[in-house]
Amino acid sequence: MSEISPAALRGALDLSSLRNRPAPQAGGAPDPGVVDVVVDATDETFGQILELSRTVPVVVDLWAEWCGPCKQLSPILEQVTRELGGRVLLAKVDVDANPQLAQSFRAQSIPMVVALIAGQPVPMFTGAVPEQQVREVFAQLLQVAAQNGVTGTLSVGEPADAPSAPAEPELPPLHAEAFAAIETGDYAAAIRAYEKALAENPRDEDARAGLGQVRLLDRVQGLDLQEARAAAAADPLDVQAQFAVADLDLSGGHVEDAFGRLLDLFAQLPSDQRTPVRERLVELFGLIGAADPRVIAARNRLSSLLF
Repeated sequence: MSEISPAALRGALDLSSLRNRPAPQAGGAPDPGVVDVVVDATDETFGQILELSRTVPVVVDLWAEWCGPCKQLSPILEQVTRELGGRVLLAKVDVDANPQLAQSFRAQSIPMVVALIAGQPVPMFTGAVPEQQVREVFAQLLQVAAQNGVTGTLSVGEPADAPSAPAEPELPPLHAEAFAAIETGDYAAAIRAYEKALAENPRDEDARAGLGQVRLLDRVQGLDLQEARAAAAADPLDVQAQFAVADLDLSGGHVEDAFGRLLDLFAQLPSDQRTPVRERLVELFGLIGAADPRVIAARNRLSSLLF
């Protein structure tokens, strides 16, 4: 893996509009006395995050609620950050709620992970990557930070008078089995666990959502975007080729592109060949959520094509 360099993105991203923001009155970004090294960053509070990057390297996790790969990567980023005991701060950015940050970082595909050292952006990676690769990149980041004199440590730990956090509910056995399989990259085993959970309880919506996400991860594993696009362009009515590009688009955050591709395909196919496309659309709708405006618009178009 090539080394990361703080000069690699210099000039490529414009973070100037995020500097010198007035400090928020409550909540917001931490000061050097933070008690947690994982924080939610917003358009309004990011100026403070930039300032903190002069003390410790800041890892920026650009994610969204509908993004399945984001939900796989974020816990790994949080775990690795906490293990470093204040040598790194993780700033989580919901791109849907913070459009200015998404634009400033040019987040064309998520999950996208960028670091900041002394206010300068440092490229890390895009997409969900294995835990070992995350650890390797964090180790490189600390080396680059040290070379640039950013070697501080944030104070971590719970305040003395803080109430104990409630214990997280234990996962049902089949859900725990699926999570363990996902962590090792065994998506087939995770799919089997979720399918078994649904067979036992067809109303288990968490299992249904998890099954959709891990099926998507399994389908895109090993796909090459350029090759997939070339195959889809060569045969616009090749259902599997269009499915592959739609999956890649969705996993990369291009939700409307994925829906539009499949709806166009549905419209062009003979009526007796449409069922697989409709079923794939319904599955992808479930990943994003019924209340999402993009899902609502796509459902309306699908209904107009059906009737």
